[in-house]
Amino acid sequence: MFNPHDFHAPQSSYSKPDLLRSSEGGYFGPGNAQLPAPPMLMMDRITEISLDGGAFGKGHVVGELEIAPDHWFFACHFAADPVMPGCLGLDAMWQIIGFWLGWSGSPGKGRALGEVKFRGHITPDVRLVRYEVDIRQARRGRLVLGIADGRLLADGACVYLAKDMRVGLIAPRG
Repeated sequence: MFNPHDFHAPQSSYSKPDLLRSSEGGYFGPGNAQLPAPPMLMMDRITEISLDGGAFGKGHVVGELEIAPDHWFFACHFAADPVMPGCLGLDAMWQIIGFWLGWSGSPGKGRALGEVKFRGHITPDVRLVRYEVDIRQARRGRLVLGIADGRLLADGACVYLAKDMRVGLIAPRG
């Protein structure tokens, strides 16, 4: 298994081109965490990432997605009542946890787990979605696991709250 830091020097923020490179695979080394490719990549940038920040002092990530009325999901969810599917906002937060695990040096591929509350919707009139994820725990043994709480803010208002989100990294099959 490859050490992600042998392939990637951690940065304090990431641009869209950085995130797209991560979606191509190998950004953190062969067989390690990667982001999904568009249209499933649910962020345009990571503006903050740390090992010791956040509400629990164990890590913090802030990612952003600029919302446009022509985003693909508005056309199909729902006709005459377009909203961003809640599962996409949740998936974005899981994407962030998996990225953070690779960024922080853990090998393996990400898989999602957790508990969520929806308090509102992402509609075409929203201009900016902000994902705030606080890492609660990072296990780095035989099972690599990131546990975090997250919030999704639509133009500054919290509309999704997720607790105990989990992403585990699994070793690639050889």
